[in-house]
Amino acid sequence: MPNNYFQFKQFTVQQERAALKVSTDSCLFGAWIADKVESERLKVESALDIGTGSGLLMLMLAQKCEAKIDGIEIDLPSYEQAKENAEASIWKERLELFHADAKQFSFSKNYDLIISNPPFYEGDLKSDVAHRNVAMHDAGLKLDELLKVVDANLTDDGRFAMLLPFQRAGYMIALAETFNLFLQTHVQVRQTVNHEFFRSMLLFSRTKTKPIVEELAIKDESNQYTNVFIGLLKDYYLYL
Repeated sequence: MPNNYFQFKQFTVQQERAALKVSTDSCLFGAWIADKVESERLKVESALDIGTGSGLLMLMLAQKCEAKIDGIEIDLPSYEQAKENAEASIWKERLELFHADAKQFSFSKNYDLIISNPPFYEGDLKSDVAHRNVAMHDAGLKLDELLKVVDANLTDDGRFAMLLPFQRAGYMIALAETFNLFLQTHVQVRQTVNHEFFRSMLLFSRTKTKPIVEELAIKDESNQYTNVFIGLLKDYYLYL
């Protein structure tokens, strides 16, 4: 049974009421985009997390940049959990949560960075638990609907980052182009060096350039975290 909380070096994620629990791939995605902002000195004064869940990505990003970060979550228990986690953090003055449907919500500004860990497993067997269906499937926000929200709320020079199952990446990249959002970076993620790719971390902007394609393995041949993974997560995980 999952723990009711996940302790990081600078914050705690309570997750007993959240539809989805903290996972290795979501932590990797949060660390990757936060590292992009920090290492490339991206201008991010405002950021938005669509489908924020427990608030994990907001907190990881807040640790690495000074942006004002908003999160929107349609599932009430998850929203309440994210709000609790944000208010318990040292960055609470920069974090704001909205309980709403992103498709219908009127945001008060455009954002320099939008991030999302959107519904997974479209078409697979669905859970009997309604809020897990919203979190894990396309029951709440389909990819074209997500892109419509991003397009309407991203600044002209802003960036959009998302985590997807690897097999859906090609479809998403092509779909994003129809909204004039072009792939900048694609990180193809393996569980171990001996596994096939299972996740894609994608970064888009409104500028069309030749995308950078990279590979990343979470664990090596000895089932230990790789140096790349450690480099991204060492500022977050307690025992790295």
